[in-house]
Parts: sequence; structure tokens; C-alpha cells
Amino acid sequence: MLRIQDLSLPLSYTEDDLRQRVSAVLRCGQDALRTVRLVRLAVDARKQVHFTASADVTVQDEEAVLRRLPESAKVQKVQPFVMPHYKKCSLPHPPVVIGAGPGGLFAAWILAQAGLCPVLLERGRPVAERQRAVQHYYMTGQLDPECNVQFGEGGAGTFSDGKLNTGTKDPRIRQVLETFVSCGAPEEILWQAKPHIGTDRLAVCIPALRRQIEAAGGTVLFGAKCTGMTAENGRLVSVEYSKDGAMQSLRTDCAVLAVGHSARDIFEWALRAGLPMEQKPFSLGVRIEHLQRDIDRFCYGKAAGHPALGAASYKLAAHTKSGRGVYTFCMCPGGTVQAAASEPETVVTNGMSLFSRDGENANSALLVGISPADFGAEDVLAGVRLQRRIEQAAFRAGGGTGKAPVILLADFLKRQKSAAFGSVQPSYPLGTVFAEPECCLPEFVCESLREGIPLLERRLHGFVQPDAVLTAPETRSSSPVRLLRDPETLESAGMRGLYPCGEGAGYAGGIVSAAVDGIRIAERILAGVHS
Repeated sequence: MLRIQDLSLPLSYTEDDLRQRVSAVLRCGQDALRTVRLVRLAVDARKQVHFTASADVTVQDEEAVLRRLPESAKVQKVQPFVMPHYKKCSLPHPPVVIGAGPGGLFAAWILAQAGLCPVLLERGRPVAERQRAVQHYYMTGQLDPECNVQFGEGGAGTFSDGKLNTGTKDPRIRQVLETFVSCGAPEEILWQAKPHIGTDRLAVCIPALRRQIEAAGGTVLFGAKCTGMTAENGRLVSVEYSKDGAMQSLRTDCAVLAVGHSARDIFEWALRAGLPMEQKPFSLGVRIEHLQRDIDRFCYGKAAGHPALGAASYKLAAHTKSGRGVYTFCMCPGGTVQAAASEPETVVTNGMSLFSRDGENANSALLVGISPADFGAEDVLAGVRLQRRIEQAAFRAGGGTGKAPVILLADFLKRQKSAAFGSVQPSYPLGTVFAEPECCLPEFVCESLREGIPLLERRLHGFVQPDAVLTAPETRSSSPVRLLRDPETLESAGMRGLYPCGEGAGYAGGIVSAAVDGIRIAERILAGVHS
């Protein structure tokens, strides 16, 4: 099979346009083309807006075609992707997977395919129940007494935006995407440059993946909260958890710890258990909202609104004179800012989009990178405490009601409090109050944002819209700690048989990278069984 890169296509291209372009590059007639399949499609808006594409092609007499091509041709031979199959094996006791985010789900999925019948501990509740409870909370500010869901457990994650783009190049990425498609995700994620499922579609995919795990012999325990682990001679022998008010224990030979970046109780347990951990840099900032139609115009110019383009997105970064990075993250076209607190009396913001991305506003995290030197203490959980102080201060600034502090961009840059909204109405569901971000964020973060925002304007003209809305705080861009693991075995450096995984452990930065980490760990467990 041949892969052709950097194909230029008009916005309204057809399948025939694609085949014509492919045949021109390969210098062969269209009748020689057996199959043509997109593997990547991206928007190029540098001059006249168009698509750039990569395609996998099968042709008659592949070697003859290659011989005719000049050395400059961007064509290479590739092997078709084949989903891996895992050899069946067994362990004395089922492996335990703690956490049902992407890292945990994909680890459990691989282990189940190999016949190890994993037990998956999900501290929250089924997706439909969680959505109902969290929607009730968003609308009323109160927990739904009819839903047995503890505050924050499985709540914010229900509204994950489903972004699947990643900066990593691991070949397992294709495995993740193919799996999502098999679970109901749109097939276009296989070739989009920035694949996106959307909160609404993700809520369908996750139960489907869970059913695949169960069909392969795995067990999912909802409402099961890990409370600790027991080791003998430095090796894990059991996992303890609570469910429906009862304490229970699972005998096991290995456990995947994939609890996410907000499982602060697990971080505290790991510290007490003596597991090696270290402080890790993360980022702090706000959510910025523009009108989506303005972002479309800033990015696409006259082509804005073309049906083939959809809602525009951006990714911006700059460095201040102090060397701090200021950047956008988790940009949600046509989306909303959401409440994502995981503890009482705190305010945390996040963003989400539905698959259609047809909301009025665009929002993105606007962040400043911070290092352990900014945490204010040397102990490993100092970053967690910094996050908590900010989130509690934001709750107080909002009047203790769950409302979030907001300010207009122009007023923020002028260091003055806002009095009225302009064309952009905030989408944060629990309401807002006008306040300067200094009410909760460190002054150095706010000053870095003030210096960095004009620099971002140079990269996206129009970004500095006076009535754009800043909503504070965004504190959960990544984990503030890393659970150290052996680079070869991927086990915890302090407990053999325990595998820290994904974002919470400090080894991933999004859905796909966390899922890939879960697959890597499952494969390492299988390699140990087969050795």
C-alpha cells in the first residue's frame, strides 16, 4: 500500500477530485487505482483556505508505479493497519483496574481480550445516572437526592469534550481510534487532523466499550471506591475498596492505577503508603470565551461559514519576558464552559462541546505554565494544596453559591472591574459574578496573562476582543504530581505489581495519550505473564 502526503484539495472536493489528484501524483490512470482512502484531512488557512490530505492507495503493479516517481514525490510504502490480537493467558487472581477513564478502560479492554477477566473499579455511577445528577447540579447548584452520586465522583468527566488529537506518535493511537469507532464514534475520527467525538457521542461510546470489556469476561463495579492496597515483601497482594457502605478486598497479582488527575484522596493514600512520588509542573489560568462566528472569521476570513469547514478552532502559544509560557489549551469550538469541581465549596472550570459544535460561543483554557518552585512548599502534595486554595478562593469570590468570577478581556488588561457584558454572554451554568482574577489566582499568573495575551493576538488577529469573557479558575489542566514507575516494567518504584497509569499518574495529557498508556501497561502485564 502507498501513502501519499500533502495532497491539496478544494473545500468542496468530491471523491472524484481526490482520485484525480492521486492519479496525477502517481502518474497513472484512474483505472489503475484499486482503493483510495483518506488517512488525514486538515485545513490550511495560510492563504486561500483549502484542505491538505494524506491518502492510502492500492494500485496495480505498485513497484512499477514507484519506479516512475521522482525522488521528490511524497509517496512511501506502508503496511495496512491491523488490530492486534492478544494471546490468551491466565493469572492466579484477576487483575484490578482502578478508574474508568481512558487509561483504565483501555487497560481493562486489553486484559479482557487476553482472557484475564479484569475487575474494573469505577467510583462513580453509570453514565446515564451521572449525567442526570450532574445536569441537576448544574441547573440548581444542589445535589439530586434521588441520585446516589457523591459530589464530584464521575461528574466532570461525564462532560469530557472527546478531543482525540495528540502530540504523540505512538502506533497504538490508531488502535484507540479504531476502538472508538467500533463503539459508535463517527468514522471521520480516523482521518480528521483534529478528531473529535463530542460530549454527547462520548456518552454513547464509553458504555459500549464497557460492554465489550464485560462480554470478554471483565467485571465493572460501579460505586466502588478504592481505599487502599496491601503489599507483602514489596509486592501487591490485594486491593481494598468500599461499595454500598461495605469494605471489601480483592486478592490480585497486579493493579492498574488509572484514577485521573483529580483523585486527591488517592494521592494522599500513595504518600502515606510510601510510594515514590514527585511534584510535577502544571498550569493555571482561566477560560476565555468569544463568539464562535468571530473565531470563524479570524481563522478563515471570507471562507468562514463554508459548510465543509465547520466551527474553527485555534491553538496559540507565546513566551513572556520572564520565560513563562502562556498558551491556549482544550479549545472547544461552539462549546460551553462547565463546572468541574470535585470537592465541596470550590469552583473549577472546564470546557466541552457537543459533536455538532454549533453553540454560540467558543471557549478555551488560557493558561500559564507553573513549576514546583511556584508551589510554595517542597512536599509532594504542595501543588494539590495550591489548586485547592485557588478553587476555594474562587468559591468565596462567587458568594459561596458556586458562581464563577468573570471579567471582560479589555477590563482585565486595564486592571479594572467589569460592570456589564457585551456581545459575549458567559456560558458557565451556575452563574457568574464580576471580579478580577486576582481574587483567586496568584498575581504572577495574572500578570503573565496580561503580558502574554497581546502576544497571542499576533498569532490570531482578532483574539483580543474587548468583550471576550474570562472565567476563573482553570486549575486541572494536568496532574500536579507524578507517581514514579520503573521505565522498563512500568510498575510503581515502590510496589511491584502496581502500575500507575495515565494523567493522574503524570504520564499522559489527554484522552488518547492516557488510552495509549493504558494499552502499554496492559501489554507489559501480558508480557510478564507470557515470559
